[in-house]
Amino acid sequence: MSERSVFREYLEALLIAAVFLGFSNTFVVKTFYIPSSSMENTLLVGDHLFVNRYIFGSTGRGAGALLPERDVRRGDVVIFRSVEDPQVDLVKRCIGVPGDVLQMREKVLTINGKQVDDTAYALYRDPRVFADLDGESPDGRRRDNFGPITVPPAKYFCMGDNRDQSYDSRFWGLLPAENVKGRPVFIYWSYGGETPDGKWRGWADRLQQLAHTALGFVPRTRWSRTFHLIR
Repeated sequence: MSERSVFREYLEALLIAAVFLGFSNTFVVKTFYIPSSSMENTLLVGDHLFVNRYIFGSTGRGAGALLPERDVRRGDVVIFRSVEDPQVDLVKRCIGVPGDVLQMREKVLTINGKQVDDTAYALYRDPRVFADLDGESPDGRRRDNFGPITVPPAKYFCMGDNRDQSYDSRFWGLLPAENVKGRPVFIYWSYGGETPDGKWRGWADRLQQLAHTALGFVPRTRWSRTFHLIR
């Protein structure tokens, strides 16, 4: 076999791989990393996730009926475009689906009149509890109290698992269904070092980040979280 033929085979293989990866990254899976603590302890800063982009519907994605899909369910962790800045992707847990009646009083959450046992995932680090009374901190009142609110069609109510340190539907309102991009499936890498915030500051800054990551890859990788399923 000639060198030219070998080169051509490698080139074709690379092109096929690029097409496959491009298709899967557009329609099926996407990578995403956690830059904030709003979902602790379910997701930690530096967790890198594989996201199923198809599970919540194929509208506009061209995948047809190739893969199973379903509606967002209460309790799902979801990736979505920010309501306030659509250029930014966020991750939260869906607490309320269409038709649900939600209420929170002094950090106690009820759905459809029943108190929610969220001890499996919810984290409350701030010992302070704000009542829904004049004179209390406005942000504290909103954080610890809301509703009752009925979730309308094609909307969701989302909250971070780190309840006392999450900017979520309590502050920016309901999430439109069309903003939902997918569901994180598992953590493929968890890095305990410095995590970029996603803002572009030039090539010098990006190269410096890559160098820090390369040097800290082995000692700062949280190996126990590799391939950890997200629930």
